[in-house]
Amino acid sequence: MTDVHAFCAALPGAVLTFPFGEDTAVYKVGGKIFALTGADEPTSINLKAEPPDVTGLVETYDAIERGFHMSKKHWVTVQLDDSLPPGLLEELIEDSYDLIVDKLPARDRP
Repeated sequence: MTDVHAFCAALPGAVLTFPFGEDTAVYKVGGKIFALTGADEPTSINLKAEPPDVTGLVETYDAIERGFHMSKKHWVTVQLDDSLPPGLLEELIEDSYDLIVDKLPARDRP
């Protein structure tokens, strides 16, 4: 299983914050959230996605549901149970990151 903390932290300009308490790791780029997960032993991760992708992912994978405590239209919650095809989790994290970076002003992009 991918170490979601190491993967998120390795993305250019990614910053780990704890705005919701010490139990929730929040990864930001340019001051905007792209991932939320458990701080110690994460069992799931919330990621941003395009609305059509959210629907497709939820309908295709049992381990993916609409975002928990997030916009159900723009976020998904991915269970970290090793049931996803290899590479999909990393792709979803990168897509979430890219969605945020693409909307940042040029001066704030890593």
